[in-house]
Amino acid sequence: MASSASLQRFLPPSPHAAASSSRRRSGRARAAVSLPSSSPPAAGEVPAERLEPRVEQREGGYWVLKDKYRAGLNPQEKVKLEKEPMGLFMEDGIKDLAKIPMEEIDAAKLTKDDVDVRLKWLGLFHRRKHQYGRFMMRLKLPNGVTTSEQTRYLASVIEAYGADGCADVTTRQNWQIRGVTLPDVPAILDGLRAVGLTSLQSGMDNVRNPVGNPLAGIDPDEIVDTRPYTNLLSAYITNNAQGNPNVTNLPRKWNVCVIGSHDLYEHPHINDLAYMPAVKDGKFGFNLLVGGFISPKRWAEALPLDAWVAGDDVVPVCKAILEAYRDLGFRGNRQKTRMMWLIDELGMEVFRSEVEKRMPNGALERAAPEDLIDKKWERRDYLGVHPQKQAGLSYVGLHVPVGRLQAADMLELARLADEYGTGELRLTVEQNIVLPNVRNERLDALLAEPLLRERLSPQPSLLLKGLVACTGNQFCGQAIIETKARALQVTRDVEKRVSVPRTVRMHWTGCPNSCGQVQVADIGFMGCLTKDTDGKVVQAADIFVGGRVGSDSHLADVYRKSVPCKDLVPIVADLLVERFGAVPREREEDEE
Repeated sequence: MASSASLQRFLPPSPHAAASSSRRRSGRARAAVSLPSSSPPAAGEVPAERLEPRVEQREGGYWVLKDKYRAGLNPQEKVKLEKEPMGLFMEDGIKDLAKIPMEEIDAAKLTKDDVDVRLKWLGLFHRRKHQYGRFMMRLKLPNGVTTSEQTRYLASVIEAYGADGCADVTTRQNWQIRGVTLPDVPAILDGLRAVGLTSLQSGMDNVRNPVGNPLAGIDPDEIVDTRPYTNLLSAYITNNAQGNPNVTNLPRKWNVCVIGSHDLYEHPHINDLAYMPAVKDGKFGFNLLVGGFISPKRWAEALPLDAWVAGDDVVPVCKAILEAYRDLGFRGNRQKTRMMWLIDELGMEVFRSEVEKRMPNGALERAAPEDLIDKKWERRDYLGVHPQKQAGLSYVGLHVPVGRLQAADMLELARLADEYGTGELRLTVEQNIVLPNVRNERLDALLAEPLLRERLSPQPSLLLKGLVACTGNQFCGQAIIETKARALQVTRDVEKRVSVPRTVRMHWTGCPNSCGQVQVADIGFMGCLTKDTDGKVVQAADIFVGGRVGSDSHLADVYRKSVPCKDLVPIVADLLVERFGAVPREREEDEE
């Protein structure tokens, strides 16, 4: 099993020294819509000079591009070269920056890039376009596990910002809070640390929140408790929230998950690294998938690396893969810098050999013949009331409409977690919340609570149940359309027209970056602009159909492009009838 002792070899000895050593992993990806690529090279066909690391370690443990590889860089790489982003945290640069008025910050390119780009290494995203001077703060919350104390603290932060403050449950099992102003950031960072949270390394070219089974440790049918592994991964990635410059200068963002159940709640096929539980020679461990990702120009499913690691080795193999990607990844066209592009260029076997070189013992075992996932398993619904493996206890899955919460909601959730459970909450990648460890004799009282009856239903409708939406243009400057309110309204209007026999997962994303992960949805909506019948430019959506999750995962294909949002309701209703077995509802003559 994973242990904290096994982590120490892979962490920097101090906040200003980098870690060394590595690990290995397995993967391969299919592109549903991808740019054509040549056949992958065979082992030995990749020129030796291509396998020379493009980065080197400098004072303070930071890794930077070597001079000879600095031609043709994308703008983000240039920003990293001008000033080390992690210095804002590891050298307390944030304290000085927070004292400067925004007008002065904007007057100099260096400080303007600090607030618009480098602060993302601290999990802070400036909402210049729609909320000038305010930030979204993204946390690290391995496995989506949080406490009532942490939830109250986050609620207190957003409550102070009034109408500008709110929180979102994200598609990476995480919290994002909104409305933060720069002068408050140092105190907020201290407050996070006091309750055992961090926002460090949660944005830009870093490793995103490690995802695990939201029912870890309480599910009667789980394969393995993922929490020890996701906690170790997060501790390594951030050096126990002190900053780990060994892995902060990646070519692009990078996602990791650990699979703990047959349900594949963690969506392994869209992660750069997925740990699939597998037994080899009588020992528990993981087969590895690598390279899954979603981007505007291409999306690809993770592929087998043909590698297996023992349970104690999740950190070293993660480190080895990250270092291979850091050392060799392309840093030009930003749309071709995710890890799958490197795998395509080198070929899986060469990529595997580069990971193997970076393993502590220079070796990597081949994959176990089979993983432990039941391929015929029917994915379970975690919303509602379900018995735990612990006798006399149940967990209750709560639906959070499109993931959006206000401070009052969070304070009530914290109270319910304390009063009915053990002060714990679990976040899910579908933007919902699980309340674990409820004594069975207290279930009726919990279900009668106003928050569950009025806002966070354990039994939402079949269409609302599978609804996911990104931030949209209410806050995000990249989003083309409004998503959260529209997703709810379109769904409710569609429900007036048709009745569905089962849950249909509908995902909304405001732009091609696909934070709403439309490619994994039954029906996905990606924001765009188009002209309506009157020639007026209006908000619209490309419609995706056919995404599947689980052991038969498949990424969706484009069904119809550039549909004006005002025309979506009848089209979606007809699509549900044609593809998903929906039945038209009879409507009264005077019904709108």
